[in-house]
Amino acid sequence: MIAATGVDESSLRYRGWRVVLACFLMAFFMFGFGLYGQGVYLAELQRAHGWPGTLVSAASTFSFLLTAVLVIFTDDLLARIGLRSLILCGLTALGASTVLLAVMQTPWQLYLAYALMSVGWTGMGTVVIATVLNAWFERRRGLALSLAFNGATCGGIILVPLLLSLTGSIGFRSAMLVATIAMVLLVLPVVVIFIDWPAKVSQASGDRPSGAGTAKPPHSRRALLANAAFWTMVLPIAIALLAQMGFIIHQVTFLEPLIGRYAAGLAVTIMAAMAVVGRLSLGLFVDRLDPRLACAASMTSQAAALFVLLQSESPTVLLICCAVYGFSIGNMITFPPLIIQREIGSTAFAAAMGLGTSISGVVSAFGPGIVGLVRSFTGNYTTAFAMCVMLDVVAAGIVLWRPGKRVEVSRDLSPERDRRVG
Repeated sequence: MIAATGVDESSLRYRGWRVVLACFLMAFFMFGFGLYGQGVYLAELQRAHGWPGTLVSAASTFSFLLTAVLVIFTDDLLARIGLRSLILCGLTALGASTVLLAVMQTPWQLYLAYALMSVGWTGMGTVVIATVLNAWFERRRGLALSLAFNGATCGGIILVPLLLSLTGSIGFRSAMLVATIAMVLLVLPVVVIFIDWPAKVSQASGDRPSGAGTAKPPHSRRALLANAAFWTMVLPIAIALLAQMGFIIHQVTFLEPLIGRYAAGLAVTIMAAMAVVGRLSLGLFVDRLDPRLACAASMTSQAAALFVLLQSESPTVLLICCAVYGFSIGNMITFPPLIIQREIGSTAFAAAMGLGTSISGVVSAFGPGIVGLVRSFTGNYTTAFAMCVMLDVVAAGIVLWRPGKRVEVSRDLSPERDRRVG
């Protein structure tokens, strides 16, 4: 990989850090518009068109599930159209989605906008970002991933309040159009100038080519599904994200009766800020850690924070628990690429990231609903959040299971795929 070229990854002149900047901006707008901004759309579309909340919420669910399907094929798209073209397609789709959200008049346009947003996730989401950074970095891979994925959290902290502020002053339609123009002006140049594979790296999966001028074919998802190392990474991450999504969505509802609306909002802000701190802190030394041990420690810390939160009514203690919980939130999407690179290998990196992200996305999407359902049955959040504590502990135990040596996942290529790639 990169170490063989003798480059100094710690030097600021190394081109990989400019790739990190591009990935940071991609994550900033993709998560800002595609995840955190959906709460703004829900409120504004209801207000503008009188549509029921269930209609807009169903469109969000549709988008997340469609995204989970599309990201499975990221490695195929990288092989067929190339890295930069895939990202530009994602940028175009996301821009079209946000413009359509601003000017739409009918419900079918809402679903089209959210479908386009799913295409945006495929071109600019975590799988593409992790794949390109995996190709550019080896010794500083963890730091590069942490810095790039901090764009996701910053998108929630900066872009959403900016959208709300602009909506209050110039209206929702103009706010979305202005933000979309800003996205294109910021992201398009850095993608065109900085984004590319390193020299002598294939376009299929960020690995070295198998022959002169040819890219290795995409790798069999069937073989990945039979790989125990893959499942002991994907399953615990999916379980932890299910618990995490459940807590985040219900956090304010749980805290508001205990500490008031203002303090509950402050808890959310503290948690988001600590997610940035956690990513930066871990990124400084994660490349020297065992990613499975670090992942298990993060899951355990979230379980401990939730457990203490359930035992206390002190505002100070509750805020501290939210801070501790937030410290590990962002790292749940940083660990999978590190584990995949070490245990499955770079030749199947894009395929493993796409399939793993899809599985985790589908499972975690049920988190808010399950927590809400348990809360409805029991009348309080104690049992629901205790369930989240247990899920985190179980996930931490599974991720520590090491099923053996690396499995070569490229042997199970079907004749049909060989013909298609050839």
